[in-house]
Amino acid sequence: MTSISRRKFLTASALAVGATLVPFSPVTAFAKSDKKPDITGTIFKNDAPESLWKWSREVDHYQKLPGKKVVCGICPNSCVLAENDRSVCRSRVNKGGKLYTLTYGNPCAVHLDPIEKKPLFHFHPKSQALSIATTGCNFRCLNCQNWQISQVKPEAVRHYEMFPEAVVKKAKEYQAASIAYTYTEPTTYFEYMIDTARIARQNGLYNLWVSNGFINPGPLLELCEVLDAANVNLKSFSDELYRKLNGGRLEPVLNTFKTMHEQGVHFEMTTLVVPGYVDDPEMVKSMCGWILENLGPDHPLHFLRFFPRYKLDRLPPAPISKLTEFRNLAMKEGIRYVYVGNVPGHEGNHTYCHNCGKLLVKRTGYHIPEYNLNGSHCKFCDTEIPGVWS
Repeated sequence: MTSISRRKFLTASALAVGATLVPFSPVTAFAKSDKKPDITGTIFKNDAPESLWKWSREVDHYQKLPGKKVVCGICPNSCVLAENDRSVCRSRVNKGGKLYTLTYGNPCAVHLDPIEKKPLFHFHPKSQALSIATTGCNFRCLNCQNWQISQVKPEAVRHYEMFPEAVVKKAKEYQAASIAYTYTEPTTYFEYMIDTARIARQNGLYNLWVSNGFINPGPLLELCEVLDAANVNLKSFSDELYRKLNGGRLEPVLNTFKTMHEQGVHFEMTTLVVPGYVDDPEMVKSMCGWILENLGPDHPLHFLRFFPRYKLDRLPPAPISKLTEFRNLAMKEGIRYVYVGNVPGHEGNHTYCHNCGKLLVKRTGYHIPEYNLNGSHCKFCDTEIPGVWS
């Protein structure tokens, strides 16, 4: 695989989106087959490739065990891998008693996105982010939106060669303000992400982490040193649901929020409202209580509308009335900035001053036709609005 030129990059983009005319269009290399993979939460035994490739690197966060076994330290899955085993996320392998990533410099998705798409509503609105992803995820969400790339091996997709320096160069070339690590689960390509983030920081670019938050404390603290903003999914407020719906656990995610809050990282939270799973007002009320007690009222909370996807393709879309109910509930509990996503035209798309209630930022899709902030202050009552606005 060779580096892509600007012309090839834009040509591939145009083919990906047909006749859509935008300055920088999506480039996504999907899996060779759209057949839904059989996902489990188990390690892939004796499933390492015969040899490493040029996008492999030995990782930092792991421990060697007797008998050439290793334990991965990047996330709470703590995969214990015998020689030639592959991790739950499919991105890490034990070769010769050393742990290697297979996703360093080989993104399968590269987009230029409005920052509002992340979604980040309180961080440099109207700016753009160069978004990258490799394959892999440490969760097994039944409703995954990007399962074609998150639930497959890196060698099963078409990809592009973009090592960290090339990602930063591309971001600057297209005048992006940020680089976003997103779409799949960036924790699984941690080494690629953090090396890119360090170079980005040196070049005046912001780093954005869009994640499920299922990461160990050590790597998270290392990431926070170069992280400017994050949107982390709070998929529910039930450990049982996390295990059933996502193949993960709740407590490590809550710890991630606490750490980012303590480290002063701007972050926003996203909860997908899934009928029959994440639709209980009492659970949402408990979730809001935890947020207020541990994080305060100022971190924005987004409720997103579920649409049928992946293993949950027979469920109906979430009722809009349910999202409105949850937004009203969260605001009544004391969270100041609560949004509704995937519902165009909803009042919850916009930002209102928590003091005077007037409209500050009007959003029509990803377009902002009205903006009433002076720096970080409400134009009408001069109240400081939490976020990073300029």
